[in-house]
Parts: sequence; C-alpha cells; structure tokens
Amino acid sequence: MNVWELLLLPGLDETLAQVETGLREAVASPEPLLAEVASHLVGAGGKRLRPALLVAAAAATGVSASPAVIDGAVSVELVHMGSLYHDDVIDEAGSRRGVPSANARWGNLVAILTGDFLLARASEIAARLGTEIVQVLATTIGCLCEGEMSQLRYAFSPERPESSYFESISKKTASLMWASAKIGAIVAGASREEVECLARFGQAFGMAFQIYDDLRDLVCTDAELGKPAGNDILEGTYTLPVIRALAEPECGPELAGLLGPGLGRPELDKARDIILSTGAVASSVTEGRRWAGEAARALQALPAPTGSSPTASAVPAVRRTLAGLADRLLDDLC
Repeated sequence: MNVWELLLLPGLDETLAQVETGLREAVASPEPLLAEVASHLVGAGGKRLRPALLVAAAAATGVSASPAVIDGAVSVELVHMGSLYHDDVIDEAGSRRGVPSANARWGNLVAILTGDFLLARASEIAARLGTEIVQVLATTIGCLCEGEMSQLRYAFSPERPESSYFESISKKTASLMWASAKIGAIVAGASREEVECLARFGQAFGMAFQIYDDLRDLVCTDAELGKPAGNDILEGTYTLPVIRALAEPECGPELAGLLGPGLGRPELDKARDIILSTGAVASSVTEGRRWAGEAARALQALPAPTGSSPTASAVPAVRRTLAGLADRLLDDLC
C-alpha cells in the first residue's frame, strides 16, 4: 500500500508528479555513470511518503503546493534516497524496490559515492529555501547516522534492549518524518507555533509508522510484502515484537537459541511462529497506537485556521485525515 493514498488530499497526485520531475532534474549529472546510478532508484518508484507528508503539512496550514513546497519535497526525498544507497551497502542488499540494488549492480564504492551525491543535491536545494531548511536537513542526516550506529551495535543480539530499538527508529525513521512535516510548515510560511506542532506530529507519526512496518515484516506473507517475511530477523535487526517475545520467560530462551547469523528458513519460520504465539504483536500494536495518539494530539494543538479561501476551508479535513493516518495504518495490518 502507498501510504499517501490514505491522505485523500485533493491534487496530491499532481503535486507528487511535479516532485518526480524535480527528482529527475536533481539527479542529472554530466558524469554519465553517476547520472545513471543516481537515477536508478528514482526510476524504480517508491512510496514517496516523505514528500506526501511535507505537502500535507503545508496543506494543514492552508497553503497548497508552491515551488517552495515542491523543492522542499524533493530535498527530503533525496535525503531518504541517499540514505537507502548507503543502507544497502551496510546490509549487503541485493535488491531495492524490485530492482537490483546499486551496490549489487555497480559495487559498493559507486553506491556510496552516489548516496553522497544525492545528499549534496538535497543540500543545494535546501540552500535555495533558506538556512533553517539547511539546518533541519543537516540535523536529520546526523540523526540517520546515529540511528544506524545504534542499530548496528545490537545486530544479531538477543540482548537488545527496547531503549535501543526506540532510539534507532526515532533517528532512522522518525527524524525524516519530523523534517518533512517541519519543512512543509516552514516553506508554507506557517507561524512558529504551527511549525512546532507539525514537527511533533511528524516525529510521532514516524515512530508509529516504523512500528507498523516492523509488525508487517512478521505478520504478513512473502507475497504481501514482496520479500521474505521475517527479513529483519534474517538481517539481525530485532524489532519491538521480537524484543518483547524474547522477554517472555516461557519462550524467550527457545527463541534466543534460534536467532543468529545464517538462519535457515525452517528456523526462521519457527522463530516467527514463537513470536506470533505470544502477546508481543498485540503489545507492539498498542505501542504504535500510543504514538498515533501523540501524533493526533500534536495536530489538535494547532491554532484554528483563518481565512475563507477554498484552500483554507479544506484545512480541518486535512488535519483530521493526518490525525487518523497512523491508526488507519495499524488497522490495516495483514
């Protein structure tokens, strides 16, 4: 599912089409190989959730898509894409979005340089939008690095604490959602109060979204995911439901004995069965709902919209849709 389809925002398809054009322009380079590799993931598509959130955040203040909103959306997606090139090198991934990963096709060095190139392009665009946007993106890029290191520190470790998990998803996922919502408000010319409310929404929504995504990896089938179910376990990333199942005295030791590098399919299936037999999934959904509530409360704190233009009159509906977005995702778990 493309999450932005749940936003039901008028004109979003057309706006995201402009973002696609901006992305293709941004990855152009006179260096042929760099241009080819940089456009590799752009051509493969993607959810474009972060640009959609940025556009929706602007709309939540009564501002429709503008050149600044489009540029902001392109810049956050370039940061996201740059991080994916780097992540695939770290994970030794063979594919991404249904196509061979850049590192698998061109090698690690080319993939890393391309990721750096995309981050540089994002910074160029941000510079056109103002120093505050540059600061937001710089903070986010630092958070992405810290979150990855936090996750790597506990790779394949059944001792991973929940605090490590929450720190990692806060920095690896929620930070870019925070940036998307905050930049959307800034480029819309929103008040400082609106900017901070939308930033809090983005952070909380990002936490709920990652918990939802991690749950899908366990409860959905290979066909529904488009990749092997339980892939996080195979890669040694033990997410919230895994951590909570490991804490169960009755089954935790058996589960811990199954986990580790080189896990075969029978062991993986057994590990999933153990996790799904506990209350770990239900308690993780509850945690996701808690963050969904935080996201909704952040939007409720926004000042009442003013003005009578068609864009301004649509603000309450946009805010209601955003407020319920995380819960709708959790309701839709496979």
